[in-house]
Amino acid sequence: MGQPQQPEGAEAEAAATGTGTAATGASASRPPLRVGMVGYAFMGAAHSQGWRTAGRVFDLPLNPQLTAICGRDADAVRAAADRHGWASTETDWRALVERDDIDLVDICTPGDSHAEIALAALAAGKHVLCEKPLANTVAEAEAMVRAAEEAAERGQLAMVGFNYRRVPATALARRMVAEGRIGRLRHVRVTYLQDWLVDPQAPLTWRLRKELAGSGSLGDLGAHIVDLAQYLTGERLAGVSALTETFVRRRPLPGGAAVGLSAVSADGTTGEVTVDDAAVFTGRFTSGALASFEATRYATGRKNALRIELNGERGSLAFDLERLNELSYHDGTEPGAHAGFRRILVTEPDHPYLDAWWPPGHGLGYEHTFVHQARDLVHAVAEGRRPEPSFADGLQVQRVLAAVEESAEKNSVYTPIAV
Repeated sequence: MGQPQQPEGAEAEAAATGTGTAATGASASRPPLRVGMVGYAFMGAAHSQGWRTAGRVFDLPLNPQLTAICGRDADAVRAAADRHGWASTETDWRALVERDDIDLVDICTPGDSHAEIALAALAAGKHVLCEKPLANTVAEAEAMVRAAEEAAERGQLAMVGFNYRRVPATALARRMVAEGRIGRLRHVRVTYLQDWLVDPQAPLTWRLRKELAGSGSLGDLGAHIVDLAQYLTGERLAGVSALTETFVRRRPLPGGAAVGLSAVSADGTTGEVTVDDAAVFTGRFTSGALASFEATRYATGRKNALRIELNGERGSLAFDLERLNELSYHDGTEPGAHAGFRRILVTEPDHPYLDAWWPPGHGLGYEHTFVHQARDLVHAVAEGRRPEPSFADGLQVQRVLAAVEESAEKNSVYTPIAV
């Protein structure tokens, strides 16, 4: 294994002096949790924020340390390390997994490498956090679950990163459902709408290639809303009926590095889009409740519009990611003369995750979901408790996605979810 490269500039000085990745004060007395992350782009930046911040906000039993970050481009990964506070870099994920100073491997790569990295990390005795969707195929996800079960017997834990579970308002909604506030579930409606592919000249990034991404809007957005619907309701989907479509079949090949969700187009040459642009499907939960789902990256004017509504026999709950500090609740047991949806501002200290943040009324944002994700995983590791969502949860979502694809290929035939 080659020697790890050290970051330069202010972050290296911060790490050396204790103002960056090194621990100071109370954190120095806590055992370290040394994190190695594979991937440094959009999700890598978000996860870095989570690891860097969690121990500064919450009283954690372990001290997360940003030990190493990995990417194939040495200059780019070194720049990411400097920017986000990682102590060293690697250009081969295998070298990172083999390092003795790494306790947990965080996988923020495209889906085609999730299984290989996770399997190697678990075999090497590391804890694993893997971005969603868990894998590109059910077979890969099944292998990851088997490895995670075997690793759990040795004390290694594995979690999949569905960060929208960690929005305080969605966590509050889950609590209210579990308390019976809406009664028996009747309907669930979920949409996740984006528009970053509306331009037909947007380049053919990895997210539009099935061999890398597994699927398009279905895996990218649909995985989130399937998991969120099942998490909030506490139920699993039993079957689906689906339609998918690819609106632009060929796109310009990218000519440079990707930035966020986009990249620079190359001149002239095009490639085939091999994933769906939109997916629409209905489903039935095991209780008999009905659900509808819509995931698209072609909803002009919608940037990151995730909305979910649950209707039960005693009440309803609704959440909108673009108003993520709010939860709408209707108590159906109140007299009709003054009943109606009311806005709950989810910023109170007794709301989920909010005991360590700001005074009531001071809202949180998207990046805080990754701080909460890191917090929950650190506690699970310290307590030897299997974290949620588990790899098994990720596999179940993968099976739903596979059923959606199968149904769409069969002209929307109702397709049971494999168990």
